Amino acid sequence: MTFKTISVIGLGYIGLPTAAVFASRGLDVIGVEVSEKAVNTINAGKVHIVEPDLDMVVRGAVNAGRLRATLTPEPADAFMIAVPTPFKGDHEPDLSYIEAAAKSIATVLKKGDLVILESTSPVGATEQLSLWLAATRPDLTFPHACGELADVQVAHCPERVLPGKVLQELVSNDRIIGGLSPYCTERATELYELIVAGECIATNARTAELAKLTENSFRDVNIAFANELSTICDQLDVNVWELVRLTNRHPRVNVLNPGPGVGGHCIAVDPWFIVHSAPEQAKLIRLAREINNNKPLYVVDQVRDLADQSKKPVIACFGLAFKADIDDLRESPAMDICEAIAEQQIGEVLAVEPNIGELPERLAEKGVELVSVNEALERANTVVILVDHKSFIRLPKEKFAAKMVVDTRGLLSRLS
Repeated sequence: MTFKTISVIGLGYIGLPTAAVFASRGLDVIGVEVSEKAVNTINAGKVHIVEPDLDMVVRGAVNAGRLRATLTPEPADAFMIAVPTPFKGDHEPDLSYIEAAAKSIATVLKKGDLVILESTSPVGATEQLSLWLAATRPDLTFPHACGELADVQVAHCPERVLPGKVLQELVSNDRIIGGLSPYCTERATELYELIVAGECIATNARTAELAKLTENSFRDVNIAFANELSTICDQLDVNVWELVRLTNRHPRVNVLNPGPGVGGHCIAVDPWFIVHSAPEQAKLIRLAREINNNKPLYVVDQVRDLADQSKKPVIACFGLAFKADIDDLRESPAMDICEAIAEQQIGEVLAVEPNIGELPERLAEKGVELVSVNEALERANTVVILVDHKSFIRLPKEKFAAKMVVDTRGLLSRLS
């Protein structure tokens, strides 16, 4: 059975590139998005997010008639769900977006269709997705109950891409594919092999779910080590950047660079899914999360100590995104730090973020002002480097000579 029409539910940082890549391979792709503004933008051949080269791929796919966006699901051969999976309350996974997506596509499902959950999810979410589909469409059978004989196949294939390199990694990276039955896995593999140059690795849904969570938890633990090391270095008056550089000359050591915390929708969120599923066992994973969550508070204290040395502190926060050269502010420690500085009235706060055109409301309502690099350097007496955007790395080092600086990225050591 071939795939002719693909539907991607959620046209954000993962969904839109995925839709565009499938469309570029000659498939008809229907993107479903709740934001009417995003739908209109995409249908005009433009993009509403920042990702290198995505605008060209989307424009080409739309102009070729292979990609279009809509507010309402339509029939297709395969449905790929790429919606947010945040947490709520005490770090409890929030699957409401997946549930809403399931109920919306269930109305247009037919026998032979494939449903894939791409959203990073807690263990058991793919089974829950199948249950939600079955509850809405009792006239069809699903693999959680009927296995290989199900009318509709359901699988999990977590995205594993790096913002800034999404288009490249969607194609080049290996994909872990876990179905609710071997046949579900087989059908999902057939779909991904249309675009993936890497290996498609078969497993079951629960293992696929936990694999993605494990990848990001591993990274979170290693970042926590670096962040804790940076606070130790401050206490002992040691340059952490030099220390890491020297330590990594050992052939079997690779200490990461510290930062202001951990951001994004993956590393800052996924470990909590494991902690929630196995709270008694996930001791190290929980501790790493707590260390990384507390790092922004440590940075704010550093800023306050410096600002106290000035009669009228003017603090420029360089960067708001959760990583360099993107516009994604989700779970960004830089955002939290900037907001806390303003909230605690440590001084006048300027924000420098070259990848956005408008300040988020949570900062604007606290009096933060979005300014250019040059204006920030002209007005500020205290600088907090939170993101190492390329435009910051290109600055001459002397621009910071007369400033009091909190450098959470080791950027000054890289300037000429």
